[in-house]
Amino acid sequence: MRAAGGDPGDIRWRVCGPAGEGRRVQTDAVLDNVTWAALTGPQRRFGDFHGRAARFQPDVSPFTAMDDPTDPDAWRDLCELVAPENELFVSGPCVRPPAGWERVGGLSGVQLADAGVAGEPDPDAVRLGTADVPEILDLVRRTEPGPFAERTVELGTYLGLRSGGTLVAMAGERLKVPGWTEVSAVCTDPAYRGRGLAARLIRAVVAGIHARGERPYLHAASTNTGAIALYERLGFAVRTPVMFGVYAQR
Repeated sequence: MRAAGGDPGDIRWRVCGPAGEGRRVQTDAVLDNVTWAALTGPQRRFGDFHGRAARFQPDVSPFTAMDDPTDPDAWRDLCELVAPENELFVSGPCVRPPAGWERVGGLSGVQLADAGVAGEPDPDAVRLGTADVPEILDLVRRTEPGPFAERTVELGTYLGLRSGGTLVAMAGERLKVPGWTEVSAVCTDPAYRGRGLAARLIRAVVAGIHARGERPYLHAASTNTGAIALYERLGFAVRTPVMFGVYAQR
């Protein structure tokens, strides 16, 4: 059963200003609970499971999931999987913790999906792998595109642009569900912003997704209006508001 609202805490749910106005994209329902769909589908090998709950292995990603994030029984399974003393990182369009839980962190965001994105390979983009993880993590620390762990790079294709041998921008693939792949970790060194590097890398990642017969989607913080505007110019459209919440037992 799907509840009517989202997280009832103090973060206000909204769809950003003019972003997506009159241009909502029709997509598969699989995007309503993408972390669960990824962990029980294409990326199952990266997961740990208990009853109606799942999580990525901690060195891959902090994300957890339930088959129904509005059901107290599913939350109980997730608590037993992660351990009661640990905080839970749960995301989705409708996250409703049961009594005894509170949100202790997180932010509101939007999910955007392919509404005519054109992919284009970039000859300067290089494939990033495990040997590049120290550089990737350094760039992530300086730009804060979202959670990125030691093994996140194993989830899909990550591409980077270098200047003088130094990694200055990257983007890649994170959550994969049937027919769709998330574009994630889009970030650029502050000294290299304003040069179109993020757009180039997004198009390059999208080209690889389209080549597999899939469609791209992505997420953004609702306050990151600059990124949302870029994504819409590239051909994404807002699909739904989402919550990225960190929850703990009282």
